[in-house]
Amino acid sequence: KLKELPLPSTEVARIGIALATALDSLHRQNVIHLDLKPSNILFRPSGEAVLIDYGLSHHTDLPDLMAEQFRLPYGTAPYMAPEQVLGVRNYRRSDVFALGVLLYFFATAVRPFGDPISLKGLKERLWRDPIPPRRWRDDIPAWLQEVILRCLEPNPEKRYPTAAQVAFDLKNPDQIVLTPRGQRLHQDSWLMAFRRKHNRETYAPARKLASQSKFAAAPIILVALDPTTINGPLGRALRDKLQSTLAATPQARAVVMTVLNNNVVALDQNPVVTSPNRHVARMVALKQWAKPLGLGEQAISYHVPEALNTAEAILDYARANHVDHIIMGARAESTVRNLLGAVSAQVSAHAPCTVTVVRRREWPTADVPSEEKHS
Repeated sequence: KLKELPLPSTEVARIGIALATALDSLHRQNVIHLDLKPSNILFRPSGEAVLIDYGLSHHTDLPDLMAEQFRLPYGTAPYMAPEQVLGVRNYRRSDVFALGVLLYFFATAVRPFGDPISLKGLKERLWRDPIPPRRWRDDIPAWLQEVILRCLEPNPEKRYPTAAQVAFDLKNPDQIVLTPRGQRLHQDSWLMAFRRKHNRETYAPARKLASQSKFAAAPIILVALDPTTINGPLGRALRDKLQSTLAATPQARAVVMTVLNNNVVALDQNPVVTSPNRHVARMVALKQWAKPLGLGEQAISYHVPEALNTAEAILDYARANHVDHIIMGARAESTVRNLLGAVSAQVSAHAPCTVTVVRRREWPTADVPSEEKHS
C-alpha cells in the first residue's frame, strides 16, 4: 500500500479502523506498543491488523527496564509521541498519537513531523503543529482531518482517550462533531508556536504522566431505549444510571440508541407516518432524553437503526463498535414480551460486554407516596 500513497479517504478510514481495533486489543492486555509504524503492521486476509515487534513495548503491570536503563528516548522518530520524546513510556495515548501519524501519512503521503535525527528536531512536535492534511489534499473530508489532528494533539489529555474511540469515530463519520481542527488549512503562526515553545505548561502534561501507573477508564457505553418508556419513570431511571456511570468514568463515550422495529407486531408501528419522519422523530426524542445530562457533543452520539429484531440490532452494534457496557431497561409484562421474550434477556445472554438491566422498583401504593410527590 505504501507504493500507492496517498490513499483514498475511505481506504484510510478502513485501515485506521483495523489499526485502532488492534491497538485497543493490545491496550486491554495492559501493553503499550510504543513503536507503531508501517513495518510493524501486518494484515490478515480478512482485513484484521496484526501488530508485531514488541522490542520497545511496555507492560504496565511490570517494571519498565527500558526506562530504567536508558535516559535518551527510544522509538522511531516520525511516529514518536511528544511525551515519549521526554522519556515518558507509560501512556497508551502515545500509541494513539502514532496512529494519527500513520493516518496522516496514508492520507497525504507526507509524514506530519518529517524524520528528524536530533533531539532538538524531535522536540519540535511539542510546540509546532503539523500542516493540516487538507492543505496537501483538498479532497480529504473535514471529518477525517478532525480525527487525524485530534490524535496528533501534543497534549495527551486532548487526544482520544482510547483507540476504541478512534475506531468508533472512523466507523461513524456522520457522528463526528467538527471543531476548527477539521476545517483548518494552515499551521498556526510562528508567533503562536513561539509562545507554546516557551510556555512551561506545554511540558506539564508529560511530566504529570510520568507518575501515573494506571490509566483512566474511557469505555464506550451504549444505552438502549424503548420508545414506549423513554419519557416515563423507566426512562428517567435509565438516565440516572447513565449519569452515575459517567460520573465514575468521566472520559467515557456515551451512545444512545433506539431501534426502529419493523416487525408487524411492534406497538409503535404507524402506517401513516413515513420511515424518514419516524427516524427524525426518534432522533429528536433521544436528544431530548439526554439533554438533562448536559454532555458535550463529543461525549455523546445518537443512533436509530432499523431492524426486525431489536436484540440483534443492539448486539450487532455493540460488537461492531467495541462497546464496553450496555445499559437498558427491563420490558414490563405484556403480550409482546410473552410472544417475543425479553429483549434484555436476549442481550444479556449474548452480549460481548457488561450489561446492566435497569428495572423500576414497584412499591405497594400504600407504602410509598405517589409519583407526583416523588418528582
